[in-house]
Amino acid sequence: MTNTNSPVLEMQNVDKHFGGVHAINDFSVKIERGKIHGLIGPNGAGKTTIFNNITGIYAPDSGKIFFMENDITKTTPHKVAQLGIGRTFQNIRLFSNLSVVDNVIIASNMDAKYNMPQAIFKTAKYKKLEAYLREEAMDLLGFVGLSDKANERASSLPYGHQRKLEIARAMALKPKLLLLDEPAAGMNAEESLDLVQFVKEIKSHFDITILMIEHHMDVVTNLCDHCTVLNFGKTIAVGTPAEIKSNPEVIKAYLGGDE
Repeated sequence: MTNTNSPVLEMQNVDKHFGGVHAINDFSVKIERGKIHGLIGPNGAGKTTIFNNITGIYAPDSGKIFFMENDITKTTPHKVAQLGIGRTFQNIRLFSNLSVVDNVIIASNMDAKYNMPQAIFKTAKYKKLEAYLREEAMDLLGFVGLSDKANERASSLPYGHQRKLEIARAMALKPKLLLLDEPAAGMNAEESLDLVQFVKEIKSHFDITILMIEHHMDVVTNLCDHCTVLNFGKTIAVGTPAEIKSNPEVIKAYLGGDE
């Protein structure tokens, strides 16, 4: 049985090199259950590389990664998703030519309990499961406010709606941990405020833990319980958003000086 007081995610002394570049340098973090944890730092600090190590796209050169107390250090991306880690990307990755609802159904199909012959011949079991997955997908689209767009092509959605669709797709497997990679990227101030409320609603409704990369400090301040700041792959500060914003090392990393 999982200890309810244990962290949802823990990274211990993780290192990752790409040739001579030390992308992650002895990185450790604990993400507490039910919290929103921010991962911030300048471009090239190693933030997305951390996400890629968590989700199995890369394997760390050294160190350990634990999810719900299970070692997932060298787990494949498919298995990581099945275990309960969902993610979005800095550059939105949707099936642009498919409908909005089909984008969510495809994500749900990872958990579908039918085999290839049943799918080819469209058996009763296949039809029943597909109807169930469509209903689940429509429920998610209703939650994110896109049910009226269900049959539109994903590429036709405005940018902010595409972000919401990507998050709905990440939620299709009912993850316990959601990784958000710069969800406010490309948004104006009003859209960022809407995103903050939207993420709060997701966390409350689904009782989920969130790790997010974000550059917009207003988003970080309004959402995150705790933050880790990276620079050149190494942690330079840990604390609440208020503590982070007044930290001289963080100011120096972002601004290039002591001002």
